[in-house]
This record gives sequence, structure tokens and C-alpha cells, in this order.
Amino acid sequence: MNRESYTRRRNALRERLKGWVLLLGHDEAARNYGGNPYPFRQNSHVLYYSGMTRPGVALLLDMESGRDRLYGPKDCVEDVVWHGAQPTLAELAEGAGIEDVRSITQLRSDLRDIGDPLHYPPPYRGETCLRLMELRDSSADEIRRGVSKDLALAIAASRNQKDEAEIAQIEEALGITAAMHQAAMAMTRPGLLESDVAAEIQRIALSKSRAQSYTPIVTVHGEILHNVTYEGELEAGRLLLNDSGAESVLGYASDITRTFPVSGTFNERQRAVYEIVLRAQKECIQRIAPGVRYREVHLHAARVIAEGMKDLGLMRGDVDDAVTEGAHALFFPHGLGHMLGLDVHDMEDLGEDVVGYEPGQERSEQFGLGYLRCARSLESGMVVTCEPGIYFIPALIDQWEAEGRHRSFIDYETLRSWRDFGGIRIEDDVLCTDEGHRILGPSIPKEIADIEAAMQG
Repeated sequence: MNRESYTRRRNALRERLKGWVLLLGHDEAARNYGGNPYPFRQNSHVLYYSGMTRPGVALLLDMESGRDRLYGPKDCVEDVVWHGAQPTLAELAEGAGIEDVRSITQLRSDLRDIGDPLHYPPPYRGETCLRLMELRDSSADEIRRGVSKDLALAIAASRNQKDEAEIAQIEEALGITAAMHQAAMAMTRPGLLESDVAAEIQRIALSKSRAQSYTPIVTVHGEILHNVTYEGELEAGRLLLNDSGAESVLGYASDITRTFPVSGTFNERQRAVYEIVLRAQKECIQRIAPGVRYREVHLHAARVIAEGMKDLGLMRGDVDDAVTEGAHALFFPHGLGHMLGLDVHDMEDLGEDVVGYEPGQERSEQFGLGYLRCARSLESGMVVTCEPGIYFIPALIDQWEAEGRHRSFIDYETLRSWRDFGGIRIEDDVLCTDEGHRILGPSIPKEIADIEAAMQG
């Protein structure tokens, strides 16, 4: 990205808002004391509008005049001693197309001078809320009430559609992610631990000087949707689910899931369920195009999965009725996907409904469908994940059976022998284009024959 890109992005925001916009960058977060911080990751809105990676900065954007300001800590020799030579704050501002550079200590008084309206996004870190309280002489409740819905909508509108440079960043991240997943397949065998595979994908990311875009899910318990512990042993007959991704050099995320057999060969049941998930994913990807509501794509995945469960004798009755009633959610309880960009769940700090739903579009209260993060109409330039799955969750099965839930659609007696199956998810990152769609990044094995070949080396 260059200064013209950042200037253009701020100008696009100006077309949607009046007044001033305050974007607070992150400070370093201490692991246990100030000198021992977690790896630093800048606030994504600050990254998007300035590319600024230094801790402790703030952007004050003038929606009227375009004379934007960068605030930051004073450049000092101690920084050079501990961290080596760094660009000055003025040099960083030059790269972002910002001419007005001020000390962070001046921000509070400047905010008193500019007046209202002052727009700021929801603070999702406690430290950011505290800074806003100090800067605005306000209570936490007042800060929460003062969050600008107009700003959230304006940011979502401008960040939802990715330009060519952003797509290139996502594909850079996907190149590393492909290597992570292929290595995981090649090394998987009975007797290893989940942590062995998790360590290898982390090694590959680090070898490219890249961070992982989220805490990876590497588990033989694929039925636990966000399992981030790695103590499990890889046993023959089990499936390993690997949901992991990397960040590009500018912080853009990738998000890929593959599921494969620990032994290197799918057994009959695994093959049958895997083919249902793969069919659902392929057909859903084919439906991605401008103007298509992702809620409808999700419901298509639900129908494919319900039909597949019926073929296996686990569901019965009319498939459309089963999906309308939500019976399929016993096996497919989450949404089909989410937006992807600078965040792995792009801009969800602004609110899922702001990013993934259109004005006036209500979120369903039905179990499963209510978890859909992206339900809106797609537009060219949007990047979404497409990640259907089938899961056998013993606690959920027991609860639904005890309640007699959806007995006309679910064969609980037959289901008992499937309780320990686990879960399967297949995920790719897909760009909505003028012509339809494009799966981003290099090909990562997902056909059964390709997976089994990759696992044999």
C-alpha cells in the first residue's frame, strides 16, 4: 500500500460522514509486566486508514477539511537502544499521506477544541475504553452510549469491498497457509499428538516471518467447534480437523479448514460424511455472486446436509420442512461463513449485524441459523469464507433426544452408533467478482483422493 491508497480510503470515509473521526491505535499488552508484552498487533481500522504499525498512536480525521492528524509518542533514543533504528513518527505520517503530526499528550486538549460530532468505533479492549474515558472526561457507560453507529456503517461500507492490492495480500497469506495445511497432512500419523501438528504449522508461519491470523484449531475432536487445546493423541480411525491461517505482511488474514483421517485413509463412514460436506461446499461456492444473499447460500448448505443425513438413515421426512424447522442444526449448528480481510472475522468489532446484515435485515432466533455471521447480499469485492460442516456432538444429541426435539425428522436410535464420529468441516476463502466468484489462493487438497495422496507423501 502507498500514501495514495491510504488517502483515498480516508477520502472515501469523508463522503459518508461529517464532523471528526477518532481511531485509537493499540498499546502493547503486557503478559505479566510492561517490559514483557504479547506480540503486538495494531488495531485494524488504524491499519486500514494509515498503515500505522507503531503502538500508542491515534488518528484524528477531519471529515470536512481533510486535514487529518497523527498523534503518537515522542521519538526517543531509548527506543533505538532497545529496538534498533526505527522510522520517525513524521516519516510514518509521510507514508500515510498525513502532514499534521502531534504528540499524543496533545490529543486530549485538541479533542476539547474541535467540538462535536466526534465519531469513534466500539472499544473492544478495556484499555481503549479507559483511554476514551480519560480523553472525553466520561464514564464507561457514557463512552458506550457515545459509540457512533454511523461510523461503524461507514467503515463497513468502505472496508467490505477489497481492492486488488488487498486481494493480493490475502493471497500472500494463503500461500503460506497452503504450506501449513499440506505439511499437516504429510506428517499426520497415529501416535503423534495434536500439539505436534500445531507446532509444525506454527513453525512454517514463523519461517516466513508471519503471524498466524488466529489461534489454530488442530483437533481429533472436530465436533468441538473452537477447540484450541492440543493434548489429544492422533489415533487410527479418528479424523484430524485443522482450521488455521496466516497473516500477510500488512496484516491481512487467511482462514482455511481441512479434515483428514489420521490413518491416511478414510473409512466408509468418514468417506460418506465427507462427501456430503464437500458437495455442500462446492455447490455453495458456485452460488456466490453479486446480489445473492448469503443467508440463502447457507440454507442451501443446510438442505444438502439434511438430504445427506437422510440418505445415511439419520434424518427422515421432507428435507425442506426439516430445514425450515431447523432440525438439520443438530448436525450443522453454525453459519456458513463470515467476511474476511484485515481481520479473520472482518470488522466484527463493529458488530456482526453491522458487517454481515443489511439495514432492516433481522437475525433469526432459530438455533443454528441465528449463528449466521453473514446473511447479507454479496457485492463484487467482498471476500467470504465458505465452511459447511457436519458434527456429532454427544451433549447436544442427548439434550435434543431428552427434549424430544425434532423426532419427526431425526432418527435418534440410529444416531446412537454415530456418537463418537467427531466432526468434518471444509473451508475456503472466496472472492465475489463481477462475473461470479473466485476461490483465492493456491489449491489445497480437499478431494478424498488428493488428501489421501498428500498424506502418503
